[in-house]
Amino acid sequence: MGTVPDIESPTEGPLSHLRVVDLTTARSGPTCVRQLADLGAQVIQVTMPGRGNLAGSDGYNLHRNKRSVTIDLKHADGLATFLRLTDAADVFVENMRPAVKHRLGIGPEVLRARNPGLIYASLSGFGQDGPYADRPSVDQIAQGMSGIMSVTGPPGTGPWRVGIALSDTAAGTMLAQGVLAAVIWRERTGHGQWLHTSLLESAINFMDFQACRWLTDGVVPPQEGNAHPTFFPMGTYRAADGLVNIAALKSLASFLAIIGASELLDDERFATTDARRTNRNAFDAACEARLTTHPVDVWVERFNAAGIPAGPVYRVDETFADPQVQHLGITAQVVVPGGDTATVLRYPVTLDRTPATVRSGPPAPGTHTLEVLRELGYDDDTVDRLVRDGAVSTDATPGINWLA
Repeated sequence: MGTVPDIESPTEGPLSHLRVVDLTTARSGPTCVRQLADLGAQVIQVTMPGRGNLAGSDGYNLHRNKRSVTIDLKHADGLATFLRLTDAADVFVENMRPAVKHRLGIGPEVLRARNPGLIYASLSGFGQDGPYADRPSVDQIAQGMSGIMSVTGPPGTGPWRVGIALSDTAAGTMLAQGVLAAVIWRERTGHGQWLHTSLLESAINFMDFQACRWLTDGVVPPQEGNAHPTFFPMGTYRAADGLVNIAALKSLASFLAIIGASELLDDERFATTDARRTNRNAFDAACEARLTTHPVDVWVERFNAAGIPAGPVYRVDETFADPQVQHLGITAQVVVPGGDTATVLRYPVTLDRTPATVRSGPPAPGTHTLEVLRELGYDDDTVDRLVRDGAVSTDATPGINWLA
């Protein structure tokens, strides 16, 4: 634990007193560590020889705000060096298959026996035990098994993958929340603990109300395309020059009045909620016939003026050109290995006293090996021997295109 911060003039992130050892690869684990790093944690990334980070823009976004050492955990002296590193850590994060950490001799029982205050955070595909525990997994496997793919896409078209690595992001975010809770508990009690989640658990949790439609109501949710599964009218509609999302939950009468279709309520097919649901396609078609008479920006302005949420459907380039997105300043510039700069996403929560920051770009693996070993108290002769024997390395490993 560090010194008590100056609350009158804070200059560091809220987690600046924490040292995190990061033994994660691919996306899910690095997503957790990135959030801790952006909030100020001192992160030391440990890479194995010959295993770099995700290459290109993906790696730039995931691995900023950390230093990197390369240690061979299969080498006796490398393992000893790693244990010395975690002895001085507050948090350790890993996302190996469950059995691997035990084979390497770095399981939670080992590290926490040496450092009882250590918060040991694990992320796996299916959980730390159970019939699938040692199966390999990636995001798409979890999307399929969690039910996410079954509720995504147009009705009757079969399962669709969500267009982002949703289970990776969910699991990394959930694990970061768990770490923060464990930090608070340790500050109250002095005790560390082992916490873990998985791609499958987190993806199912992100199913949220769709999962509870089955658990509570006994309903297997179908695909609904761009229409909301339970609220109506709420979905994506064609306008004269593109698509517009509308959530007409405030007042159906107001919605119909704005588009000049109030007479639809006099049609027996649409006169009641149940009738509109039964004839939903016909109702939507009648609404679109009016919506296609004006461009998206006209409808967005009219609906929002009436308190009805509405917005355009953007491509990614259009998203970052939007004036509100530009006002929010959600990107940051980093220097990447080789000296070029890259644009990455900032942490999306604003803390007015201890802001999250993107302080440095991604390190090339092994860049800080010598620096960190000297901080641990190794003298120059010992460091030279560890490098010479292959226990540690200072050689930068090129980025690797891990499966995402």
